[in-house]
Amino acid sequence: MTAIIPPPVATAYSRARAVELDAADPLAPFRGRYLPQTDDVVAYLDGNSLGRPLASIATAWNDFTAQQWSGRLIRGWSEGWMELPEMVGDELAAAALGARAGQTVIADSTTVNFYKSMRAALNLRPGRRRVVLDRDNFPTNRYVVESLARDLDLELIWLQPTSSAGITADDVAAAVDDNTAVVTLSHIAYGSGYLADAKAITEITHQAGALVVLDVCHSVGSTEISLDEWDVDFAVGCTYKFVGAGPGAPALCYVNARHHQQLDQPIWGWLGRRDSFEMEQGYLAAPGIRSMLSGTPNIPGILAVREGAKAIAEAGIPAIRAKAIALTEMVISLTDVWLLPQGFSLGSPRDAARRGAHVSINRSDARQVCANLIEAGVLADFRAPDTIRIGLSPLPTGFTEVWDAVDAIRKLTA
Repeated sequence: MTAIIPPPVATAYSRARAVELDAADPLAPFRGRYLPQTDDVVAYLDGNSLGRPLASIATAWNDFTAQQWSGRLIRGWSEGWMELPEMVGDELAAAALGARAGQTVIADSTTVNFYKSMRAALNLRPGRRRVVLDRDNFPTNRYVVESLARDLDLELIWLQPTSSAGITADDVAAAVDDNTAVVTLSHIAYGSGYLADAKAITEITHQAGALVVLDVCHSVGSTEISLDEWDVDFAVGCTYKFVGAGPGAPALCYVNARHHQQLDQPIWGWLGRRDSFEMEQGYLAAPGIRSMLSGTPNIPGILAVREGAKAIAEAGIPAIRAKAIALTEMVISLTDVWLLPQGFSLGSPRDAARRGAHVSINRSDARQVCANLIEAGVLADFRAPDTIRIGLSPLPTGFTEVWDAVDAIRKLTA
């Protein structure tokens, strides 16, 4: 499905227009595949933090419990469960990451995968001590890098993004040198929604002889990603946002195939060892991407990731991205007309090419506003000190729902 939704005309926003857009939406049938919201929810604007559940996930879990787990018991491990981290990794890679098979696994959390990837990248650049990152990157990334700097005596080069934007290729070019080991950034900034030019940043990083560890938490399932084409070295990301695999679902970990022969990640677990079930003394890493695994896989979580990957593959990333642009254009236009006069400011890029699938709006009393919205049934996301994030997951979200939500913000803050 590749039909493109043109961004609505800014002067034509009305609730009737939103209803028309829903009727013309080629992705509208997907909304019915998600379990319904409860009656107390007017609009769900937090899909960029926790996606709504596909009904097929419950079906997959029921089948797993009643047939595979109950029927096959311990035999299930040797009848396919052990291969699921790589199998579903390949499925998600094909649907949403622009990556060939054999480079992605589904395992652990984003934090654990980020730690593994950072250490593996640093091990590939011995003698280099500098890591480039930005102060607005997601906290877990900053904290992990800070712990590595403490333990490995690294020098951190901090970049400061401008307001309503993020890190540019020029920022990276000014920061890297022949002592830089790793550049780590988010493809889409969790605060502003800024969409970085990952290809250009990777090229600049490689020119300096350094490696890229890319966080795709807010872009996987919401916009185009081309990890192979961009030649990214490592990528990590969660699957409970736009993939919709559920709270705490296992994360993705991608490693470019050109690094597989030299991979050395720090958490040596039994599943990442060659011939795991031999239980031998000493650690010999499994070949390829499997060496990034550590412990026993979360099978129900991986099955949920599979359902999300199926929906993304069927809808097609171009159509998903087009709808994300259309939804965010609606929010920005309504913000200009309704919310800016009420003391809000726009905290996201106006240029759709540089914006992900959420829009941030700022006001000094945003914490209280967000609490009032939740009481009114509009579930949005507060981020300190003064930001409300309006997350727009393209598959389960309709234009009328979004119009009603921004209208609610207008009325509650007048």
